[in-house]
Amino acid sequence: MAGENRAPVTVIGLGAMGQALAGAFLAAGHPTTVWNRSAHKADALVARGAVRARTPAEAVKAGELVVVCVVDYEVSQAILEPLGAELAGRALVNLTSDTPERAREAAAWAAGRGIDYLDGAIMVPTPVIGSPQALLLYSGSRTVFEAHETTLKALGGNNRYLGADHGVAPLYDLALLNVFYSSMAAMVHSLALVSADGVTAKEFLPYIKEFFALLPSMADQVADGIDNRDYPGDLGNLTMEAAGVDHILETSEARGLDSGPLAAVRALMGRAIADGRGGDGFASVIEDIRRPVA
Repeated sequence: MAGENRAPVTVIGLGAMGQALAGAFLAAGHPTTVWNRSAHKADALVARGAVRARTPAEAVKAGELVVVCVVDYEVSQAILEPLGAELAGRALVNLTSDTPERAREAAAWAAGRGIDYLDGAIMVPTPVIGSPQALLLYSGSRTVFEAHETTLKALGGNNRYLGADHGVAPLYDLALLNVFYSSMAAMVHSLALVSADGVTAKEFLPYIKEFFALLPSMADQVADGIDNRDYPGDLGNLTMEAAGVDHILETSEARGLDSGPLAAVRALMGRAIADGRGGDGFASVIEDIRRPVA
């Protein structure tokens, strides 16, 4: 029997990601109970062998490990708040994306009810869930992480435990998403720029990929500079780079493109230059990021 020696799990929340999580548990042979406010979202999982719980309390009672994945902590707490008695003594893993502060508040709530609580962040899209390369970050109860690490590996083979502070996984989540969304916005803007002159996105994309390949080595230098508050500008300084940004803005505006995100970068560079850091490297703008305009 496929799930005979596998720990039973419960998944609460069956949006696209919740369905992927439950599907990965099923694929790994775990008896899986699911619950969602819109019950029909469980249909495909039930067809694969999942058990549809009628209530959240029924769902919680069915699993040694309870995994929650909903839109935000307001929703997760609304679901979990009435379940303190059912969750007491159980392992709860919250894979809902939200702020570090709300994660710590949820952890305090769980601790007050005797719930073993682990926070987590999913750093891959739904199609990658369950694969060896899927990255998931966890922080909070080491006891929960170690006791259920094998079960959690059903969701992805690249699990990282970041420490006892429940807010760390959400912090990493938001910081990495910041890199992702900022990079995606820059890529889309660049494709708009070249396409305005008749170059297709497919034609230009190989050059973006080659350019992205340069970033890891540059990131090492940036990280060292930020940790040491040392921003050498010998290979490129803010004054020179600001002139380059001005050219991008001029070219974009001549083609009628919205240059708001890049204009914000230029304004940040301008503040740093006005503060006397024109000869420093780009990473020096962190000093202005740390003291935003009132």
